[in-house]
Amino acid sequence: MNVLRSYALWLVTGVVVVAKAGIVIATMAGEGQADSANPPAPVGGLRFESVVPDSHGFFTLRGRDERHQILVTSVDEAGTLQDRTGTVSYQVVPEGILRVDSSGLVTPLGNGQATITAAGPDGGTATTTVTVVDFQNAPLVNFAHQVVPIFTKTGCNSGGCHGKSGGQNGFSLSLLGFEPQEDYEYLVKQGRGRRLFPAAPDNSLLLQKATNTTPHGGGLRIAPDSHDYRVLRRWIAQGMPYGSEGDPTISRIEVFPKFRVMAGGSGQQLCVIAHYSDGNIVDVTRAAQYTVPEKEMAQVNATGQLSVSQTPGDVVAMVRYASQVGVYRAMVPLGAPVEELPVPKNFIDEHVLRKLKQLGLPPSPACDDATFIRRVTLDLAGRLPTTDETVSFLDNTDLDKREELVDRLLDGTGYADLFANKWSAILRNKRRSEQHKHGTFAFHDWIRRSLYENKPYDQFVREIITASGSISQNPPVAWYREVSSRNVFEAATVRMEDVSQLFLGVRMQCAQCHHHPFEKWSQDDYYGLTAFFERVQSKPGDELSEIQIFHKRGAAGAENPKTKVTLKPTALDAEPMDLPPETDPRHALVNWMVQEDNPFFAHALVNRYWKHFFNRGLVHPEDDMRETNPPSNPDLLEALASGFIDSGYDLKALIRLICQSQTYQLASTTNEHNATDRQNFSRYYPRRLNAEVLLDAIDTVTDSSSEFPGLHKKARAIQIPDSGERVKVPFLSLFGRPEGASACECERTSVANLSQSLHLLNSPEIQGKLANGRAKSLAEDTERSPEEKIRQLYLLAFSREPTAVEITRGMEHLKKHDKDAKQGAYEDILWALVNTKEFMFNH
Repeated sequence: MNVLRSYALWLVTGVVVVAKAGIVIATMAGEGQADSANPPAPVGGLRFESVVPDSHGFFTLRGRDERHQILVTSVDEAGTLQDRTGTVSYQVVPEGILRVDSSGLVTPLGNGQATITAAGPDGGTATTTVTVVDFQNAPLVNFAHQVVPIFTKTGCNSGGCHGKSGGQNGFSLSLLGFEPQEDYEYLVKQGRGRRLFPAAPDNSLLLQKATNTTPHGGGLRIAPDSHDYRVLRRWIAQGMPYGSEGDPTISRIEVFPKFRVMAGGSGQQLCVIAHYSDGNIVDVTRAAQYTVPEKEMAQVNATGQLSVSQTPGDVVAMVRYASQVGVYRAMVPLGAPVEELPVPKNFIDEHVLRKLKQLGLPPSPACDDATFIRRVTLDLAGRLPTTDETVSFLDNTDLDKREELVDRLLDGTGYADLFANKWSAILRNKRRSEQHKHGTFAFHDWIRRSLYENKPYDQFVREIITASGSISQNPPVAWYREVSSRNVFEAATVRMEDVSQLFLGVRMQCAQCHHHPFEKWSQDDYYGLTAFFERVQSKPGDELSEIQIFHKRGAAGAENPKTKVTLKPTALDAEPMDLPPETDPRHALVNWMVQEDNPFFAHALVNRYWKHFFNRGLVHPEDDMRETNPPSNPDLLEALASGFIDSGYDLKALIRLICQSQTYQLASTTNEHNATDRQNFSRYYPRRLNAEVLLDAIDTVTDSSSEFPGLHKKARAIQIPDSGERVKVPFLSLFGRPEGASACECERTSVANLSQSLHLLNSPEIQGKLANGRAKSLAEDTERSPEEKIRQLYLLAFSREPTAVEITRGMEHLKKHDKDAKQGAYEDILWALVNTKEFMFNH
């Protein structure tokens, strides 16, 4: 009910509502700010709301081009809101002033005032009054604000059409219209003006191609009788004006409603409002572009009509108009009774369980002890628990044994090995030649030692970003060696991109050439952030160091190649910094990053670690945090970030908080309601072991070892300090170990394929491990019974006792083989165990 009341209060933002019989009709104020003198009535029943400036329930359309999308909503006695825009019938009195189509789009026909009545099938009605003024005027069309969005909406300037590098068939447009001045040049001045014909606009090649009157590879893009056609035609007839410098610009867009609780299978008409720099607002619903990332959860069409599936969870629709973006969010409840919830252990559980209750999505029960010890040991130490550890844990009756296990694992060397493996990969620590060996080993050792000693995360990041000197004296310098380029300026951009993605969770790469298509970041933002690294220089080091990094004294700045303006060091959403020539700008960057009110730094880390333990970030992908990719549980993300900052950026404390939560300890098995849940953590999401952990697990169960170049014979795969051609291990490459070519964790893949299956089934490597290790020792062991040996294998592979059926099957298989063939029988059992999903997945 609180969610619904919050939405009702939203209606005071630029909306006029006149309602009868529980139907609400919402319309945008023509211009100016909304007046909330008349507060909304309680949810439910009949109500009248008027929040436009004149408080009389009117809205105004100015000129023949202005359109407006009205929203009609029903409100039942329980306060439930449901969109009825496309299911009611509309009547306009008097006729001839405006038209309302079946989707609720209002278009003017002439000057005057008319009343729109929306009638529902149950007899409920709602009315609003509309005024049309200046219909006879045909103001000059603004190219950037009215023409370019048509190209974006129709896909003409997409990367697959004229917006790609080099254009299409001799005609180029800037990608997604981010450079309207260039588009104007292409259209008006290139090709000897053959694309446009002001004397006879309908004969213009632009319109002939768009309507497919002249053969067009892209097919029909604009209907001849459409609003878009009329705007383009009038622009051509007016002599193709670009617009003047004094014209207002678009400052932002808003999507209405901002949020709604939607029943599975229902729909919602969206309305998009553009705010201009002069205070005017314009409805751009039909000119905006809509995208839904989770295709299996919702679909949205070109008119802004969104429909959701039956899958419960959060739905996000991204809306783009010109260079601005907006978001609509919906919650789709399952509606099942959620009664028996586990007692929260910390605030993680409070936030997750609250969300599950809102969704009506019952969580799975807590996992058993056998599942937990295997799960947490793999997640924290990157290995299977030993049989002694498992038996001791299962026999322990202490109520705090899970918390104590987490603490022991965090204090062990396995934790440092596993997370050093993780960080070494995304910090691109790899060996390109034998000359790099010392540096890569030193950097990996520094990472591992930092994690083992629990160095505060802000200090860890500071020492990487501000690294100077030689690798032999300061190992983090190795990061600059790998994230580099022969061109100093290009090196600065690469380093900025990695820092932004790794430590801020912001992907800036798209903003290098044009405005970010899904975010607010511009090229000025890109090069302002690059300026922090512009003074970083390198020179040859000694025999062990290969390279030295230093700050070259001087005024830091990076030139935007399009505008030729040199930008001072500027953090995201911050003012440019005036730094003395002798000051290394990198220190100023980190100082900004670690401020408590920084909206990126702590959020990015806690989201990255949440992904490590749950196989999905609260923001997903974990390093793509933006307004148009909101978190599935915003309150939880904020609480985690705040707690992380309050702890002094304590990584172990964060991990302890996560692993000791009830949420982390839920079973992976589904109940009758949560099988389709992929974002609300109503259960533990199983995931395949990554390449290094899987190889180590196979070695553990088969009692064999793998050899890795440059490491001692007993080294584990997760202890490999670097990647690259010099340390190629076929098994690890086949199962998705990253090459360290980027800062994205997506480089590590866990997608199964046929080659992997064949390798596990019959490769010489796996067959050798089966034949020369544990199977041989089990066959030669005469002290233990076959049943005890089978029990040991299950405890090793799955951290659980075998079932009676599993023991029976194992015994029957052993009885089929005589004494001389016992080793082969044990090889068969081991082979079967390592090829099960239960073994290959952390569950």
